[in-house]
Amino acid sequence: MVKPIIYLVSDSLGETAEKVIKSALLQFGDHHEYELVREPYVDGREKINHVLMTVARERAIVGYTLVDPELREYIYERSVELDIEAIDILGPMLDAMERMFKKKPRVKPGLNHQLDEAYFKRIEAIEFAVKYDDGRDPRGIEKADIVLVGISRTSKTPLSQYLALKSFKVANVPIVPEVDPPKELFSVDPSKCIGLKINSQKLNDIRKERLKALGLKPNANYATTTRIEQELEYFETLVERLGCPVIDVSYKAVEETANIILQLQMLN
Repeated sequence: MVKPIIYLVSDSLGETAEKVIKSALLQFGDHHEYELVREPYVDGREKINHVLMTVARERAIVGYTLVDPELREYIYERSVELDIEAIDILGPMLDAMERMFKKKPRVKPGLNHQLDEAYFKRIEAIEFAVKYDDGRDPRGIEKADIVLVGISRTSKTPLSQYLALKSFKVANVPIVPEVDPPKELFSVDPSKCIGLKINSQKLNDIRKERLKALGLKPNANYATTTRIEQELEYFETLVERLGCPVIDVSYKAVEETANIILQLQMLN
């Protein structure tokens, strides 16, 4: 027995039409009992005619997702003339939304695919932030859109993750007086680097709480005023050498600092 054929006509990739048709086919058994033929990027009457003539010859049916109302009308009229069973998958929803929103649709094919690209770009940025967190690999400095520079407990990691959700690739570099900063830090555009400074008393409180959370004594050298002042002095020397913008994160939420960084990026 010859398999029934269903043509999927789209002005983009045809993924939407395929998903809908396959969902419907499940109500009639395994979709492998049918043959699906995808016809992507159909953007004119000539292509529509070519497909419909084939559909008529093979006594198939056609499902279509076309955003252009003229093309939708044309494929409907030609299907009637050729006695073809044709299903407008997208049109009725677009028409209903046009009436509800009282505005015309953009009539731009492939927007769903563009959203997918945005999603994957965001995922890539998140993976980048994890890979190049806390100076694990200095090679990330040159690849990054933004490089965060700061001493311990200045919110470098949460900022990296927050900015990654905005699709920015972020590397962060911890600054420690006893460790030379990576040479890559001095070869990138200074406008890509953002120094994160903090009030010494605020940092002292944060570090003491961190030590408590780890079950350590709050008077460890890590949280002493002397040590913090030493780190902050070294940080100031470094960012002056880099010539990069500096943001005081002492009393700012991560979102607030991130918005300042995004504004700086827009100016570059």
